Amino acid sequence: RDGAVDIAELAQRFATEVTAPIVIDSTEPEVMQAALERIGGRSVLNSANLEDGDGEGSRLDRVLTLAAEHGSAVICLLIDERGQARDVEWKMEVAHRLHDIATNRYGLEPGALIFDPLTFPLSTGGEDLRKDAMATIDAIKRIKTELPGTATVLGISNVSFGLKPAIRRILNSVFLHECLDAGLDAAIIHAGKITPLNQIDDELRTACLDLVYDRRTDDYDPLEVLLSAFTDATAEVKSDPFEGMNTIERLEARIVAGNAVGLEEDLDVALESHKAMSIINDTLLAGMKTVGELFASGEMQLPFVLRSAQTMKAAVRYLEPHLDKLDSTERGSIVLATVTGDVHDIGKNLVDIILSNNGYRVHNLGIKVSIAEMIDAYEEHDADAIGMSGLLVKSTLIMRDNLDELSRRGLSDVPVLLGGAALTRTYVEHDLAERYPGTLVYGKDAFAGLDAMQWLTGNGPKPESPRERFPRIERTDEVPVELPPRAPSISTSEPVPAAPFFGDRIVKGVALDDIAEYLNTTALLRNQWQYRPEGGETDGEFKERMAPELRKELAAARAADLLQPQVVYGYYPANADATMWSCGRMTRVPQSRLVSRFRGRAASRGCASRTSSSRLTRASTSQRSTS
Repeated sequence: RDGAVDIAELAQRFATEVTAPIVIDSTEPEVMQAALERIGGRSVLNSANLEDGDGEGSRLDRVLTLAAEHGSAVICLLIDERGQARDVEWKMEVAHRLHDIATNRYGLEPGALIFDPLTFPLSTGGEDLRKDAMATIDAIKRIKTELPGTATVLGISNVSFGLKPAIRRILNSVFLHECLDAGLDAAIIHAGKITPLNQIDDELRTACLDLVYDRRTDDYDPLEVLLSAFTDATAEVKSDPFEGMNTIERLEARIVAGNAVGLEEDLDVALESHKAMSIINDTLLAGMKTVGELFASGEMQLPFVLRSAQTMKAAVRYLEPHLDKLDSTERGSIVLATVTGDVHDIGKNLVDIILSNNGYRVHNLGIKVSIAEMIDAYEEHDADAIGMSGLLVKSTLIMRDNLDELSRRGLSDVPVLLGGAALTRTYVEHDLAERYPGTLVYGKDAFAGLDAMQWLTGNGPKPESPRERFPRIERTDEVPVELPPRAPSISTSEPVPAAPFFGDRIVKGVALDDIAEYLNTTALLRNQWQYRPEGGETDGEFKERMAPELRKELAAARAADLLQPQVVYGYYPANADATMWSCGRMTRVPQSRLVSRFRGRAASRGCASRTSSSRLTRASTSQRSTS
């Protein structure tokens, strides 16, 4: 959709109906501009950053120019050319740089700047993310001290991404409290899902604080405490969770549980009676399949999935020296990358781990990768597919452009996997599949990438094709449909009227008023305009109340010559034996041919001599104006 057109319509309504300040949130500066031109008072722009530098024409330049022209405030994300700032020194370096550019180059007051120090999830348990929340809190303190007059804002719930809702609620609540103590001015939260600290169990509150401030020790992990506190398991925990299992069963269970204690000993025992590749294919991969099923059903959380993947990786690494040369041959390869303009890579890296553990060679290009770099890597490594990832809404548009570029370069035979939070199955398998003739796979989750690669390399069943889900109607010659015998009462002696012409005709200049009376007002008012009856109104009362609005819109369309109704109709030869459908008479016609021939147009049936007024006007309402 055209964001500028949509926001213009929305902004006009907000301007007259909403008294609170408006945050204009878009990745496209032209969309921000369209909104600013229609909203009075002072708005907030979300957002500006240094991702592509501060040169003329950069996103930062365009957003800060708009802010200066319209007197807006600006949310400034602590991101620079290297990516999202992680440690506190990096965050402050970016904050000072943004502050200096905005105030000295564009003349903005410090009070117009709202800094978002950003935070990464603590839910993965990864070593590289352990100190992120603490760095965010420290950055809030220093921004308030070193950049007086500015404000701070933070999306709180990112700190708990991937955990169960119950854990997210208390971790978000504790983290919000710590950020407020540090001086946070505003928060993006679901206010109904924040719990007062005095209502949180002391042990859980302590675990949250220990997680936020990275107080993990060799024998204490606050994340494990939180996960254990909200487990659904009610059975008594065994001292040995693998008690009663044989070696093979124990290895599979270790993968599911992510328990690597004693893993190598079990592998040594298994190698006495099984080949290394058999252990991988029949036992370890069976465990990872179970992990995938649990993750897809919501019964296993992200930290456990990552732990299982790491256990699998350790097992494969230990077995590598025992693999025959033939066994170690890779199943296939893929180029993975986060698309241009996007710095999110947790999901992509999980795909990397899962595919690597299953014998695929992964070329992970990192974040903010152009389609040219992906193509170069694909050709250099003779890969089987390209996987594109991205979290942001704008990344879905980048993916679309990347597919167009593949087609332009004559590479539309390259299989492409698309994944990311903003994607939907319909968008990938219908909208994008219409543009890209090659194999296109929607990655609902990390394990969908494994299913796709298994199919592409001949090791698994074919996923449902987008074109099977959304079939195109192709014009084909087919055998005529066999009709049952006609009733004796049907006359076969009626003459067949001659068609006035064969082919298409276009009727232009249909008056808007002629069409208006045939509008489906229920569909228009309720579905398209999203109005609803109020205060127990009947359908008739509702439509009567909305009639002035409808008349106003029709008058505006008429005055601006906005709608130019047209209708296409025609007469076409049809194969037949005996008689034809003509003004109500029977014919034997290849129906599929009629459907494909008439698809998308209004047409009279058979050789009818004219089209009724009601049919003509109803059909014309479906024609889109080309102006």
